[in-house]
Parts: sequence; structure tokens; C-alpha cells
Amino acid sequence: MSALLSHRLALLAEPTHLPLLSQCLHGIERECLRVDARGQLAMTPHPIALGSALTHPQITTDYSEALLEFITGTDQDPQNTLAELEAIHRFTYAKLDDEFLWSPSMPCPLPSEADIPIAEYGSSNIGRLKHVYRQGLALRYGKTMQCIAGIHYNFSLPEALWPVLQADDGDASSAQDYRSTRYIAVIRNFRRYSWLLMYLFGASPALDAGFLRGRAHQLESLDADTLYLPYATSLRMSDLGYQNNAQAGLTPCYDNLESYTESLFRAVSTPYAPYAAMGIKDAAGNWQQLNTNVLQIENEYYSNIRPKRVTATGERPLQALRARGIQYIEVRCLDINPFLPLGIDASEAHFLDAFLLFCALNDSPCLADGECGVATDNFLKVVKEGRRPGLELQRCGENVLLSDWARQLLDEIAQVAALLDRSHGDARHATALAEQRAKVADSSLTPSARVLDELRRNGESFSQFALRQTRAHADYFRSRAPSAAELAQFEAAARQSLERQAAMEAADELDFDSFVAEYQRSLSL
Repeated sequence: MSALLSHRLALLAEPTHLPLLSQCLHGIERECLRVDARGQLAMTPHPIALGSALTHPQITTDYSEALLEFITGTDQDPQNTLAELEAIHRFTYAKLDDEFLWSPSMPCPLPSEADIPIAEYGSSNIGRLKHVYRQGLALRYGKTMQCIAGIHYNFSLPEALWPVLQADDGDASSAQDYRSTRYIAVIRNFRRYSWLLMYLFGASPALDAGFLRGRAHQLESLDADTLYLPYATSLRMSDLGYQNNAQAGLTPCYDNLESYTESLFRAVSTPYAPYAAMGIKDAAGNWQQLNTNVLQIENEYYSNIRPKRVTATGERPLQALRARGIQYIEVRCLDINPFLPLGIDASEAHFLDAFLLFCALNDSPCLADGECGVATDNFLKVVKEGRRPGLELQRCGENVLLSDWARQLLDEIAQVAALLDRSHGDARHATALAEQRAKVADSSLTPSARVLDELRRNGESFSQFALRQTRAHADYFRSRAPSAAELAQFEAAARQSLERQAAMEAADELDFDSFVAEYQRSLSL
């Protein structure tokens, strides 16, 4: 363990500082496809009983009209966050009638590209902008890739902890700049070590054979309907045969917040010739993408982790980061575990907390001398063959066994977990860590290995297995219907969201072309 990590752990173990560690904030976003009883993509509109996808704070859609996204608030205890996520699931199932929520990350058998419905958000300018942005995603990357689902884990350190760390560092910068600098350091360490999360929690080693639409690939056939790689952990996080040259040069190595925001600003401001050739509008004059730049908007950048700041009404993410700095981080590489009704459980959340706090407290020099590329290579190697016996990764210019490096990391994270448990007065983090040690000792315990074992033992295709899990989880939620009070609360939120959407549509004064032009200019103001 590094001297700096030891020093910071000792600092935070002091009686005046220890309680702060129980005040980290957590939030979860879970995506999932609506499917029909046969496990086919639901072609129905977003259920009106769930409210407005544009304005509901907890229930929205991501890419497709059928791709639901559930969003929790923040809480100091991730178990409360999970309880809120479960309540959203239970309400949704109470309104889904004969439809289901697909359990895994990789999608169900999909209709033709042309028939996958893009999410609709009504006739307001901002609703139309969200729809056109998704049309642009379809144009640039295809609709199929946009139907993959995942878990996003939002995490922040307590605001009261930053002055303690800043004083100990003897840092004379502003509180805002110090906090942003330290969050960027967290992201650098996450880039170094996130391969471990793919090994431990990757749960997508197989997919429906139709997903690749006949594209060339390096996957193997498990059966006539299933493609896989024998040692893969997360095909969701691999390239899956898709390459996007426009984003190829967009890998910020996170030296500081300024360099990160500048790289994204260039991307949303710089034309990309192939997109320019497609045009903003089609031959009939219909919008098909917001602009012809490398990125239409900041959120188009696909990354495993993002620095985030809550935005004000009408404010863009880059503007918020530039004005007020980083507020929290969003971990985006987590697969949905198809064995869990919520796709994530308390044990995974507790380990993530220890892992992210380790990234925050450990030394985090800038990624130099090719380390950025090495981090990417390690990550991709683990998503494709992380359970291969004897697999080696690159560390400091040398090969190291994944199993050895994983054990060393878990030993260091254990010190952080112990401190978190002292702060909480229990053993939740040590218990979660012990579960991960067992997976390193025996790869058959990982979710990815368990998925392949299920397919082989039951003679099931990926989609047959996924539909079985989907139905089991539907039974779980439907047997736990929301109480009358819960139902009334969710129904009121749904009504209010529909009223807010209607008010926004009535309040628009600009025509859509002018609205988009103002939106594009906003970053340069």
C-alpha cells in the first residue's frame, strides 16, 4: 500500500473525521427494454400511466421508445437507494399490463433496424431536440447498438470531507478547483483499475445471434441463436465489431478538468466530414441530426465514467462543469446482473463504494508514457477474455497475472473497506469484499461464468435464458405490488409530469430551427 494511501486512511480514521465517511452520496440509473410476452421488443408507445418521459424525475426513456430508464434520488445509504429503485420497478410493473422488463444488458431479439422505434418526447422544442439527437445516434451508430442497457452508479464524497483533505494536502487553490482536481484524479485511477470491475461484475458473455446484423465479428457460436466468447466478461463493453472513427481520437486522459472540457468542447464544435455528407436534414427537409460535428452534444461521448454536475434549466453539462466544477462521478460500465431483480444488489454497491474511495484516496499521477492506452488495452482484454486462465495484463511496462494484480488491489481496497465499516459501525463492506475475493479465487463464481453455465446446463439460447429470468423477476415484482399510498404517490408524480410537458409545449415561442440554432450557440457564449 502506498505511503499516501496509508497517510490518508490514518487521517480519516481520526475520531473527528471518521463519521464523514458514512455521508457519501449514491444514486442509481437502471436501463431496461420493455418486451412482450414472447420476449420480443415492445412496439407500443411509452405507457402514459408512467407519466411523461420528458419531465418525470424517476421514469424516462433512453434511446428507444422501449428502453426505459429508472432514476433514483441520492442517499447516504445505498440500501435506501436500492429500495427506491425497487419501488420504481414495482410501480412500473403495476402499469405494464402484459409487458415485461428484459433482465440482461444485451437486448432481446430485435426487429429490423428501420422498425426499432426511437423515443418520442412530445412537441415542445426541447422534446423535439431530444428526439432529433436520437435520430442522429441512429444515423451515426445504428439503432441496434442503442438498445443495450446498463447500470449507472453515481457517487460523491461528502462536501465536508474536501476541506479536510485540502488542508492536509496544503493546497492553496479554491475549494471548487481542489474538488474538481481530486475528482479528475479519481477518474484517472478508475481508468487504471476498472478492469477489475469488469472481471467481478461483467455479466454479458453471450448475446442473441441476430444482434450483429450479419457484420463481421470474432465471436463463437454457442448454438444456432447465441454468440459468445468462452472467457468473456462483458461483451457489452467490447467493440462488438463496431468502430466509430469520429470518437477514435476522443479519449481524454484526464490531466485536469480544463483539458477534459476543452476536448469535449472541440468535439461538439468541430465538423466531421462523413456526418457533413449526411446533412443535418434529409432530402425532404426533415431533421435527422442536430449538427454534423464529431459529437452532437456532450453526452454522445461514450465513456466508462463521467465527471458530472447537476445542471440548471436550459444549462448544458459542459457549461455546468466549467462554471461550478465537478459535483459527482457517474460510473457507466456496469452490466445488469440478470440473476438479480434490480440488476444490482447491496453487496455490489458496498464494494463499489470501497473501490471508488480507494480511487479517491490513492496516489493518482497523470497518465503518461502511453499509460492511457495501456489502461484501455487492459480493460478491453478483460471484457473479452477476463476469465482465461493465466491471463496477463500490463502494469508499469511489465506483464502481471490478472489474478495476482486483482488480489493485490483487493488487499489495498480491504483497508478502505475496513475504515468504511468503522464509520458505519458494521461489516457490510468487508462482507462485500470477501465475496469479490472468492470470485478471484474461483472464476466460476463470476456473473459471466454463471450465465454461460446456465446456458450450457439448461440447453438454452441466450434469449431463452433471458426470457426465463425476465419472467422470474416479473413474478418477484408483481408479488410485491406497491401499497395504496405508494401507488397514489407515483400516480400523482406521473400526472404532474404530463402537466409539466403540456405546459412546456404551450410555452414555446421560437420555431424549432431557431431553437436548435440558439442551443448550438449556447456553448460559445
